[in-house]
Amino acid sequence: MLHLIPAPLHRQLYRIADKVRRRWWRIRKPLRRSVLIVAFDASGRVLLVRHSYGQPIWAMPGGGHGAKEAPAVAAAREFREELGCELADLLVLPASRRVVGGSTELQSLCIARVAGEPVADNREVVEVRFFDPRELPEDVAYYVERRIERAHEALAARSKQR
Repeated sequence: MLHLIPAPLHRQLYRIADKVRRRWWRIRKPLRRSVLIVAFDASGRVLLVRHSYGQPIWAMPGGGHGAKEAPAVAAAREFREELGCELADLLVLPASRRVVGGSTELQSLCIARVAGEPVADNREVVEVRFFDPRELPEDVAYYVERRIERAHEALAARSKQR
């Protein structure tokens, strides 16, 4: 149903909703669950996106999920909704607890290979690009480098177990 809203209006609504939810988090301090996706292509480049809301920086795709939705399911759903393609070889790390915007977030780091050609939905995500992890752009979210390092550590540990 939301696809019936014209994309420019949809982007504006995302910007408004983002401001409202951040204020709500500071007031109510809810426990939130989210996934952050470190997605690589076959060459080992990492996929980063620019969202239509918040700061105009390169970030990782992801999003929130309910208590009854498994992180792997949420990651696949968010990726499909925002980028129109699937994830393969998904590895979900245990959730870490952090305080963001005044509320506690349980964030699961999901590591995967991109299966298909990601395309920005031009609603929530306005730009998509693959980057060499050693040559990230200057305008990248503060957490990106550390999450890529964590993903490489987890993948190395998984390959040693096999």
